[in-house]
Amino acid sequence: LLDLQHESAGILFPSAFTRGEQGIPINGLIWMGSKQEMQSRIREKLDQGFRVLKLKVGALDFDEEITLLKNIRQQFKPSDLEIRLDANGAFSLEEAPGKLKQLSEYHIHSIEQPIKAGQWEAMGEICNTSLLPVALDEELIGISNPSIKEKLLDTIKPRYIILKPSLIGGLQKSKEWIDIAEEKNISWWATSALESNVGLNAIAQWVFTLKSKMVQGLGTGQVFGNNIESPLQLIGPELFYLQSKKWETQVLRQY
Repeated sequence: LLDLQHESAGILFPSAFTRGEQGIPINGLIWMGSKQEMQSRIREKLDQGFRVLKLKVGALDFDEEITLLKNIRQQFKPSDLEIRLDANGAFSLEEAPGKLKQLSEYHIHSIEQPIKAGQWEAMGEICNTSLLPVALDEELIGISNPSIKEKLLDTIKPRYIILKPSLIGGLQKSKEWIDIAEEKNISWWATSALESNVGLNAIAQWVFTLKSKMVQGLGTGQVFGNNIESPLQLIGPELFYLQSKKWETQVLRQY
């Protein structure tokens, strides 16, 4: 916050991103809803230019979710649309293998956290046998010791890890996860966790400096009715930092 009140005006990691020259490709997030609502949201995101969509699964009737994915794939080939799924630990140990097998038929990029966190051996077995690549998300929360991080990744052997810096100890601890993962050929991307634009600003600038080739999961804080106006701007499927836009610093001075 203090940074926004000084000359640097929110620029923490100077780069082509903060100069407004390059954006960060992000996925479109489809929130849970009825079949009709989700189809409408998917169409809206596609019309905006998104070619990577993240859908939540596990909350609706599974057959309905399968039908939705089938309909999407009938319209869009995997080369035209990448689908990422997030189960938020919704599947039981017993049902997870069968459900992942069904989901894999629709050329899914990955699924986040198919079962609840904390079941390392079971998650490792899923990663070893599933045709659908698994990404760890909640599994990373609460682990700060580098040796435990390494043990977790060695035990589970996921294809991907997903970093939420605000929930796993900040940018430095997130970089620790990245370094350990990359040594093991585990890919990663970062995602926001309902931060305001102040938090999103720091994460976005940091992510850009890491030169990841993965599409990121950075939203624009639209869930906040009182979010602070910032230079962050979503243009199509990319997040930009527009120097022509200014921080709403008078709001910050009220706190």
